Amino acid sequence: MEFEILNWKKVDPEAKWGIRAKKFTAVSNWFSLVWGIVLTVIFYGVLYPFHMIGKWQMVNMFFHGGVEKRSSIPYFTMLLGFWCLAFLIIKLKKIKAQKKALELELIPDSREYIISPMNAQEIISGINKKVHRGCDFLVLNRIECALENLRNIGRVADVSSLLKDLAAADTDASENTYTLPQGLIWAIPVLGFIGTVLGLSEAVGGFGAVVAGGADLDALKGALGGVTGGLATAFETTLIALVIALVIQLLMTLVRQKEEEFLEACSTYCYKNLTAHLKMIDIDESLEYTAAEPAAEQE
Repeated sequence: MEFEILNWKKVDPEAKWGIRAKKFTAVSNWFSLVWGIVLTVIFYGVLYPFHMIGKWQMVNMFFHGGVEKRSSIPYFTMLLGFWCLAFLIIKLKKIKAQKKALELELIPDSREYIISPMNAQEIISGINKKVHRGCDFLVLNRIECALENLRNIGRVADVSSLLKDLAAADTDASENTYTLPQGLIWAIPVLGFIGTVLGLSEAVGGFGAVVAGGADLDALKGALGGVTGGLATAFETTLIALVIALVIQLLMTLVRQKEEEFLEACSTYCYKNLTAHLKMIDIDESLEYTAAEPAAEQE
C-alpha cells in the first residue's frame, strides 16, 4: 500500500493555520494583514525602551508627540510596510511549498516508458495516492489537466499547446497576486508626504502667528529657528516612508524572481514527466487496427 508522501495542508503556510488558503502562490490579504500587525507591535515593543531614554533621534522619530510634536503618521507607515513584508514572507513560503511537488517521481525513470490515453487515468490515480490534494499544487494541476484531456487530443503537439496555455494562465495569475504589495509600495511614500505636509503647515503656521503679532527681531529669530526645526521633524516622516518603500520594492523584486524561476521549473518538469513520454494513437489508425482483428481471425 502506498502512503501519501506530500500533504498540501501540512506544507502550505495558510492551510497550516486552518484558514481558507489562496490558490497556489496567491496570499490572503487578511492573513498577511494580521501578521503585519503582529510585526508592527513587535517592532514598537523593541523600540519603546530606547524611546523612553530619549537620546536617539533615529528612534524617537518613529513615535508621536514629544517636544517636536511629531504626528502619528509613522505608525501607519510602519503598519503598511510590515503588512507588505508579511505578504512577501508568506508568498516565499508558499513558493517553497509548491516546489516540493517538483521532487516527486510521477512515472518510472525510463526512456522506454510511454504515456498514452490508455494509462492516463492510472497515472492520475498514482498521483492521488502519493499526494493529498494534488490539484492544489500548481505543477501537478497542470499535469492532471493534460492527462484528463488526452482522450480528446489527437497529437503530441496539441498536448504541448495545452501545457503552454496552462503555463500562460499561471503566469498571468502570478502577476495578479502582486496587486496588493504594488499598491502598498505606492501608498507608503504618499503617506510619508502627507505627514511632511502636516508638519510643514504646523511649523509655518506657528511662524505666521508670531509675525502677525508684530514681534521684535529677537522673537522673529526664535520663531524662525522653530520653523527650521519643525521642517527637519516634518521631513522625518518622508524619510521613513521612502526607506521602507525602497526596501520593500527590492524584496518584492527578489520574490518575483523566485516565482519566475519556479514557473520555469514547472514547465521543465511537465516536459520531462509528460510531453517527453507521450505516445498518441491516431484515431484512424486505431479504427483500422480494430477492423483488421476480425479479418485476421476469419483467415
